[in-house]
Amino acid sequence: MMTVLITGASSGIGEGLAKSWADDGHSVIACGRDPLRLEALHQYSPNITVRLFDMTDPQACRQALAQCYADLVILCAGTCEYFNRGVVDAALVERVLTTNVLGPVNCLAALQEQLVAGNRVVLVSSMAHWLPFPRAEAYGASKAALTWFANSLRLDWEPKGITVTVVSPGFVDTPLTRKNDFAMPGQVSVNDAVKAIRRGLAKGKNHIAFPTGFSLLLRLLAGLPECFQRVLLRRMVRS
Repeated sequence: MMTVLITGASSGIGEGLAKSWADDGHSVIACGRDPLRLEALHQYSPNITVRLFDMTDPQACRQALAQCYADLVILCAGTCEYFNRGVVDAALVERVLTTNVLGPVNCLAALQEQLVAGNRVVLVSSMAHWLPFPRAEAYGASKAALTWFANSLRLDWEPKGITVTVVSPGFVDTPLTRKNDFAMPGQVSVNDAVKAIRRGLAKGKNHIAFPTGFSLLLRLLAGLPECFQRVLLRRMVRS
């Protein structure tokens, strides 16, 4: 059995992964900011211990993750906010980038001395970084930055024997996506997301994207010339 550390474990994909690995007898270190939801997760299984901290606070990360050894680290916590009719909101961008980029970086900075050869780090990104979707300036940019960071880090950590995996989900039915006011094609359940992630990790993949059909469609669109992409994306703005 192994030890799995998961951030964003108090809801959504993170919670689903925590329960799934605990059900299989693995030791899970569930990290989050919601004390009530973390306590409920702790009560769910004796295999789950919890760490309460805000990953956007570097000092809090160092304190909470000190002497925290895990075979598998999954950095799953994230947020999403959208621009309104193209009005640039600097505070919104700062919030999203701080949570989605600096948060995982703070965790890795705190954990890196405890990682050893054979460990795997998983960063949960999004398919949103493949195309410049309207209103998603902050979210898409944050996930593009996180993906770039992970892909570069993979090269630097390969000599250490530490593997880095990027997960790019489409729409998953979570409390975060339920706030969306638009159609979400290809949406999957948390249970399906957990199965896809665990299946990809079992195969040793460096990149896991799901659902497959929606992933292939977006990759096809991302490969089109920019002039065709603009025509399609402008229709989304008008609608």
